[in-house]
Amino acid sequence: MHEPHTSSRCLASAFALALALLCLAAVGGAHAASQGESAWVASTDSKARLVSGTPEVDGKPTLMAGVQLRMEPGWKTYWRNPGDSGVPPSFDFKGSKNLKQAELLYPAPHRIAEANGTAIGYEEEVVFPIKVTPERDGEPVTLKLAFEYGLCKELCVPNEVDLELLVSPGDGKGDALLLENALAQVPKAASPDHLPAVESVTADLNAPKPTIAIDATFPEGARGTDLFIDGGDAYVPMPKPETPPIDGKQRFLVSFGSAAEAASVKGKTLTLILVSDLGATETKWTAK
Repeated sequence: MHEPHTSSRCLASAFALALALLCLAAVGGAHAASQGESAWVASTDSKARLVSGTPEVDGKPTLMAGVQLRMEPGWKTYWRNPGDSGVPPSFDFKGSKNLKQAELLYPAPHRIAEANGTAIGYEEEVVFPIKVTPERDGEPVTLKLAFEYGLCKELCVPNEVDLELLVSPGDGKGDALLLENALAQVPKAASPDHLPAVESVTADLNAPKPTIAIDATFPEGARGTDLFIDGGDAYVPMPKPETPPIDGKQRFLVSFGSAAEAASVKGKTLTLILVSDLGATETKWTAK
């Protein structure tokens, strides 16, 4: 009399197990690489991948890609000027097909306190947008990237991952929202009617204690105001706020350690990056 009851329970258990396996398969599939995205590649408490999509650029959908880097809590990576220590990331697109140009863009960074000073970079996650220009318009681009980046916690660890993605105009919107959010964080070229803005730069590079003073105006109510400088191959010390923001006005001071250090920037064009929670801009200035 008990056998049919036992069989029913077995069948129910088998059905439940099969359903659970199907659910697990569905969840697992959601993490696999989809069209327009490369697979994640893990390295030292981080993982990276390539994404693509058609975000709105100048009012029209534009084919773009992006390097998405996720880091475990407590880890950081660096901007193109890493600050007092660290190494900038490197992006090598050698081996790509139908690629005329890959213009990599940097979202605005922030300061990160370290034991030996202050770093400039990113924590948790960053997406570097890439403007992709194909050799032949309308055809897919095979994007191959050797991505090198420093990852630091208590110690710094160099990382290198190889990523590959077919970037195709036929993939639809793809990761457009992700790329639009990343593009919104990239500093815009300075313009007379857009804040933040560099109001003046005063350099005294021949003084016993050489300095560069930058006066800036930020939007009213802006928070997290800061200045970063990209000197290319010339070393530029970390700018320090000389005053707090008052009515949107703020002064930053660059202090060189020696006359020789200051002389190395003479004749060089520096990129001044002003950032805040209400936007970021960049201004070119040539040291004399």
